[in-house]
Amino acid sequence: MPSSHAQRRSQHLLLATLLASQILPAQADEELFFEELPVVQSVSRLPQPLADAPGSVTVIDREMIRASGMRNLNDIFRLVPGFQTYVFNTDAPPRVTYHGISDEDFSPRVQVLVDGRSQYSPLFRGGVNWSVIPVAIDDIERIEVVRGSNSAAYGSNAFLGVINIVTVDPSLAQGFSVAVNHGNQGVRDYALRSGGKLGEAGHFRFTYQQQDDDGLRDRYDWRDYFKSRLFDARANLRLGSNDELELFAGHVEGNYLAGRYRKGELIPGTNQREVLSEQEPCDPFFNVWQASSYLQALWRRHLEDDGELQLRYAHTEDRGSGNHVERCTNTRYYDNKDLLYQVDLVGDKSTQDELELQHTFSPLDGTRLVWGLGALHQSMRSATYFHGDPTIRRDIYRAFANLEWRPSERFTLNLGATGEKDSLSKNTFAPRLNLNVHLNPENTLRLGWSRAYRSPNLVDLRGDRWKSPFSTADGTPIPEDLIYVRRFYADRDVEPEQITSVELGYLGEWKDYRMSLDVRLYRETIPNRILILPRNNPGLCQAPNTDTSCQQPSNAEYAVNAQHVDMEGLEYQWRWQPLEGTRLLLNQAFHKIHNRFRDDLETTAVWYASGGNPSTLYNTDMHTRMSAPTRSTTLMWMQKLPYGLEFSATQYWVGAMKWSRNTVVQPYQRLDLRLAYPFRLGATRGELAYTVQNAFWNHGEFKSSGSDPADRVVSERHWLSLRFAY
Repeated sequence: MPSSHAQRRSQHLLLATLLASQILPAQADEELFFEELPVVQSVSRLPQPLADAPGSVTVIDREMIRASGMRNLNDIFRLVPGFQTYVFNTDAPPRVTYHGISDEDFSPRVQVLVDGRSQYSPLFRGGVNWSVIPVAIDDIERIEVVRGSNSAAYGSNAFLGVINIVTVDPSLAQGFSVAVNHGNQGVRDYALRSGGKLGEAGHFRFTYQQQDDDGLRDRYDWRDYFKSRLFDARANLRLGSNDELELFAGHVEGNYLAGRYRKGELIPGTNQREVLSEQEPCDPFFNVWQASSYLQALWRRHLEDDGELQLRYAHTEDRGSGNHVERCTNTRYYDNKDLLYQVDLVGDKSTQDELELQHTFSPLDGTRLVWGLGALHQSMRSATYFHGDPTIRRDIYRAFANLEWRPSERFTLNLGATGEKDSLSKNTFAPRLNLNVHLNPENTLRLGWSRAYRSPNLVDLRGDRWKSPFSTADGTPIPEDLIYVRRFYADRDVEPEQITSVELGYLGEWKDYRMSLDVRLYRETIPNRILILPRNNPGLCQAPNTDTSCQQPSNAEYAVNAQHVDMEGLEYQWRWQPLEGTRLLLNQAFHKIHNRFRDDLETTAVWYASGGNPSTLYNTDMHTRMSAPTRSTTLMWMQKLPYGLEFSATQYWVGAMKWSRNTVVQPYQRLDLRLAYPFRLGATRGELAYTVQNAFWNHGEFKSSGSDPADRVVSERHWLSLRFAY
């Protein structure tokens, strides 16, 4: 370790030691870490105490979010057992996965909701783009994370779990606030929020946020960057004694660099030309712009006997562009000259319109029922991914219900299901059965069985992507469509993924000790996981004026139900408040993945017979098996200190894993520290804070090799934060 790193490590250790030595005895704490276990709504759509909910839930409150010191939303889920994420880099946007099974670009198997609106996007391969989630961290009231399949409540995208982000009610965000972060690695963040009344019957909240940083450095010491801008508004109106109307609107956009440098090319924004590695074939350096805009309206009527009726409409538009020219080497046409390809992503756009009706009531004593109907219309336009037919449309209709029955104080039974009719894919029916056994008021056992589905995305079902050169590298023009190679050609028979889950859970709440423990033991089986694989497709390339036309046919990729996957493991979360000013959180996850290619699939035989590289199937197999670490641990300590100071330290241990076929992340650990001083100046509330992320250790989170980071290096980042609220 360089001497400067050793000095910083000693300074941080000394600071932590001094702070720990000043811990106060028990003192008043207005928001106790250990209170009654919270009421959650994300599991069954019914508000339920955790002891009655049909699944394991992690609740991340505002205090935990603030103490974690996170700038980026995806980082927060390091606090949840079984979840994995990595920081933004030019190789890939951030991803959040649960139990692995990750795809190459986005996160398609955990449903993400912001105030009830799904963040899944057809444009982003039917997944979640964490670069453009339209919510500021300071606006989050709490996050409910359902750890386990939940298609029975939220449909096909809740394949492995649900993340439900609930924002601050406008009535609690009155006045004006400003927040600033400044630090190394180009950290420059600004946030403004204003809230007020709308007459006598409503409130509004408006937020603007921008985030800038220089990203990560690589082994050759050059950096990428990321910039985002967000506008978000919410208003609540009371229409009468029983009716409420909530209105939401927002827009977020992000800019970042993608690709790699060619040796000798000028690095954007610098005078540096010498890069020590050659550019990978067809992988240039280019700018990417992505954006998401939305509108949502939610009408709610309170009925007698605690019943409720609500109607929700949401409209979402996602856009992206990344125009660039690819220069591909080893081309067999035009005397093996390099060819230039124009990749045109301008105009790529998707829209979603969703309408949902939900009714909650109590049909009989000891029972509660929530049921509803939903309709979703999707449209995606992309000349890149849908050659010849650039606009694809899809309609999905949904019916759902969940019944809670408490025959006695000892038992809570939850029975739920969702049925979906899909205009492009097969219809699905996802049931769930769960029994909670209350041994006593402090101890509950949970037994659950469920079946869930994930529908193929629009590209999987209708994709047709070509690559057509417009010129040779020396300037010789090529007529349109004279040469083309199909890169992706969809198989319309690909089926929805299916997962069957069995779990045994335990929930303990020991009020006398201000302690709680949640344990989940599970087995999950996916008999038909969808993979993107190459296949031999004669006739999918053409070059009419050459003698080599289709003598070496294209291995176009396609989506196929290729793997049988079994997952099993144990995870727990433990919380303890030994003193009024002390909070402790410990999470651990132990996870194993077993997989094989399906017996009824000819993928292996076809791939070997085509003369393809056998390592592709081996790498695919290992990617699945190592898509989640076999063990991961999070330990968080939050402490009130003298003079109003607040200190937190969070340590993460993550085992080896793979985010993609050809990369690996070696085991790493990360330590985050935060020291804050909340203060008041008359009617003004403020906070001054110092945050250090990744203290002491450099590591790779997306790629690494051996004991040293290989590509993007996650190094120590620190910044000062100042917040005022008037």
